[in-house]
Amino acid sequence: MLTPEQVTATRKANLDILFGLGNKVVEGVEKLAELNMQVTRSTLADSFDLAQKALSVKETQDWLAWQDSLAAPTAEKMQSYNRQLFDIVLSTQAEFAKVAQTQCEAYVRQMRSVVEDVAKNAPAGSEAAVAALDSAIKAAHTLVETVQKTSQQAVEVARSNLDMAAAAASGDTKRGSEPVYQAAKR
Repeated sequence: MLTPEQVTATRKANLDILFGLGNKVVEGVEKLAELNMQVTRSTLADSFDLAQKALSVKETQDWLAWQDSLAAPTAEKMQSYNRQLFDIVLSTQAEFAKVAQTQCEAYVRQMRSVVEDVAKNAPAGSEAAVAALDSAIKAAHTLVETVQKTSQQAVEVARSNLDMAAAAASGDTKRGSEPVYQAAKR
């Protein structure tokens, strides 16, 4: 059984972890708010510039070419925003994963210590039960490691897919704007 001091220490450690994770969430929200403010400022400035340019366009062909020229920069800005958003989410998730891994490793060490104590004090003939408990702890630890590796691979695949989609969208936007621009020149 745990002593009152151990219970108090465990509660304090858990409270520290909780507040640490809370701070990571706040940091992530802070980064997201900062990113959104940057995008809002940039969008406002771009809108003003676009309005100024729109007022200076006189010919229909120039108007079509000008409108078409807006697609690629807009798509690139959206891709940049999505990448930055993804990075913020990933960094916050990575902090949670790090804490979870540390806690899991500490729990496994603690459980192994309990199993060793039980094995030392177990009555004769209980070796099979102790071995089964030890095996269950090892299996749980292996499962947690597998889940962590799989989630990391999923994150890498998602990032790769985002990059490929961004590259494809950028190429499509540029290819799509060429015919309109050529038609406007005629």
